[in-house]
Amino acid sequence: MSADAYTIHPIAHICTDFKDKFGIPRQSGLVPELTGRIVFEPEYRDPNALVGLEGYSHLWLIWQFSTVAAEYAAGKSWRPTVRPPRLGGNVRRGVFATRSPYRPNALGLSCVELVGVDGGDLLVKGADLLDGTPIFDIKPYLPYVDAHPDARGGFTEQTAGYGLTVECAPELLTKVPKEKQAALLGVLQNDPRPGYQHDPQRVYTLDFGANKVRFTVAGKTLQVQEIL
Repeated sequence: MSADAYTIHPIAHICTDFKDKFGIPRQSGLVPELTGRIVFEPEYRDPNALVGLEGYSHLWLIWQFSTVAAEYAAGKSWRPTVRPPRLGGNVRRGVFATRSPYRPNALGLSCVELVGVDGGDLLVKGADLLDGTPIFDIKPYLPYVDAHPDARGGFTEQTAGYGLTVECAPELLTKVPKEKQAALLGVLQNDPRPGYQHDPQRVYTLDFGANKVRFTVAGKTLQVQEIL
């Protein structure tokens, strides 16, 4: 190991409704109804570490794109330029001008709402993480320094308001647990498709919790075809 290499260990992992990366919101907070449970590893499961946490409404999570890390371990390397999906998948930007998972250390950063503490676990909302994602650190969100209302959003400003109209028959939606229905609709509204796919005949399948959701997209309308 070189002198400038460091080893960090997960302190926790998160449980979410996403067993596959398809459908995960592209940013935290886009679908505030999404719920998650942060489960600490045994050596960090100390209630003293959470004293005072109830005074904060939001948290920063520092985590790893675990699927990308596995690709790196298999020989794949990071990319100096990437093609952001919201730009159609054809325009390249520097990796440090994006939040692409294909970064040198495959680290992610998410801001989530803290709902509460349950038996030593943290209940959060608005997470954009795959189920089982390792978390390296948790820090409180400080609105007086972390919020910058006048900040510029770069190329994302042209796509920030993008969304689809979701059509789903009520009898289909009832197949999803009632407490998760709003979260599912939010995920679909944010358009889970890769930015370069626009075939109105293509049927997509989204794994969401215990359900499989099949849908098509024509123009700016997403039509749910089936929920299993």
